[in-house]
Formats: sequence, structure tokens, C-alpha cells
Amino acid sequence: MMDFSDSRLKHSLNVARKMQDIVQNNPDTFCCKPEDMFYLGIVHDIAYQFVEDPVLHEHKGGELLKDLDFKYWREVYHHGDPDTDYSSDELMLLNFADLTTGPNGESMTIKERLDDISLRYGETSVQFLKAKRLSEIVIRDFVPKIDMTENGSRSKNHR
Repeated sequence: MMDFSDSRLKHSLNVARKMQDIVQNNPDTFCCKPEDMFYLGIVHDIAYQFVEDPVLHEHKGGELLKDLDFKYWREVYHHGDPDTDYSSDELMLLNFADLTTGPNGESMTIKERLDDISLRYGETSVQFLKAKRLSEIVIRDFVPKIDMTENGSRSKNHR
């Protein structure tokens, strides 16, 4: 089995913080509670503790959280999947936060994250190919809807 490592914990914590901040700074865009998005960010990769194949962590995590009646289990189940038919603002937020948070919790652009995934898994890996297709969806459908700063101006390009 894999392990929910210290670096994965840092990644999840910073995904959670980013999700919470985005919801707090975009109250007209999201109807969810900032604290709920923090919880979602914290648990989105929890199944790395229970799977041998990292490609299975999304579905396993969603199933575990469904059994616990976690409100956003579907977002965990479908995160990282560019081909899913399921859609929600919370899923797009999770995918954006995941694609802009590095493996050790560092904030990065989507391009930097794709470069990181390519270096770690290879340009022909399932992980990279899915992340690349997902990034195109997130950039097209989600990024234009959000304000990433507290004062309302976009100071950093997250693409």
C-alpha cells in the first residue's frame, strides 16, 4: 500500500487553505461554506493511505467518504478526471486548487504543476495526460469566474 506521507499532508492542507480562501474572496460565485471547502481539500487525497496504485486514489477516497455520508464525496471521487460527466462548482474548485498546489504544498501555476507532474511521472503517464486535459478545462471554465486576490485585482496569472 501507498502512504499518506508528510508531503501529501502539506499538499492537502494547502489545497484546503486555498479552497477556503477562494470561497471567502468570491462569495457571489460560490454558495458553499468556506469551512466545508477546507474539509474537502483536507480529505481529497486521503485514499493514498489505502491503495497500491495511485491512479485509484480518487475513486477509493470517494467510496470511503460516501460510506461516511460526507457531503462532498462525489467531488473526491471525480477529482482529477477530465472525462467525468459529473460537474459542480466544488469539483472545479478542488481541481483548480489541486492543479495549483505542488506535491509538498507549495503554491504554483498550472503550467508549473504540469511540468512537475511530467518530471515525476513522465509525459506519457496517465497522471500527466489526465492533468493536462483537466488543466485545459479548468483554465477555460473555472479560472475566469474567480478572483484570486483579496482586493479584487488579478496580480498573478494562474495559467
